[in-house]
Amino acid sequence: MTRRKSWMLCAALALAGTPAAACPDPALACQVKGGAYHIALPEGTTGPVPALIWLHGLGGSGASSIRAATVAQPFLDRGWAVIAPNGSPMTTRPSGYRWNFSGRGDDPRDEAAFLDAVRADAVARFGIDGARVVLGGFSNGAFMATYVACDTPEAFAAYVPVAGTFWRPHPESCQGPVRLLQTHGWRDTTVPLEGRPLRGGRALQGNVFEALGIWRAANGCPRPDASFSAREGSFLLRRWSGCAPGTALEFALFDGGHTVPEGWADLVLDWIETRGGS
Repeated sequence: MTRRKSWMLCAALALAGTPAAACPDPALACQVKGGAYHIALPEGTTGPVPALIWLHGLGGSGASSIRAATVAQPFLDRGWAVIAPNGSPMTTRPSGYRWNFSGRGDDPRDEAAFLDAVRADAVARFGIDGARVVLGGFSNGAFMATYVACDTPEAFAAYVPVAGTFWRPHPESCQGPVRLLQTHGWRDTTVPLEGRPLRGGRALQGNVFEALGIWRAANGCPRPDASFSAREGSFLLRRWSGCAPGTALEFALFDGGHTVPEGWADLVLDWIETRGGS
């Protein structure tokens, strides 16, 4: 089996206390309290490996998102595991899932506790390095990752949301320090940079630039303007420095819409290795 085809997935057995076996069927997932997750492991590595927990978008699933070429494969190629949990089941889409960020959904599941259980289970079953787990997500999954970063920044080594941030009203403040790389498309009309009203104005997406101000305050950054601005491949980068120890804050803008762009995974991995501090 080649590294590119290295998919290791597990399914919990029905009897309590019976350890789950590794299963080659991508339709099966590891069961933990509150839900399930899929995991892909890199080949040819020894010892504990770092991991990306990737949260799917609205209506997606862990099974589909773990096969996303722009996300999973680059991480696997560089020796990372990729973990893709399922959100809470949707009533409007029988096969779809969603993340009830900031208590906005009607599902009683504690999403932050569920994600903590996913990490703990992956550490126990697959030898994941619990201190080097990064949380990211796309759209609805990015909303979820953002609120976890705000409430409990110490829960994960770093945060890498794509195409999603806070909703209004924005939080007055967030905990810190946090290591966060925000990515967004210039032409995103689903989650515009400035946000947009939904449900007849009863809900309003947040503003990415205002969110960056909240993160700067949490990180104790002395100035609102970025200390570094440059183009790296297809990305325009802005970085803030001189902030509190243990922090990292960067914004990556690309000329595209509501998507995870090509090259995003390598951008994130380079950031983690040089500035993200995982």
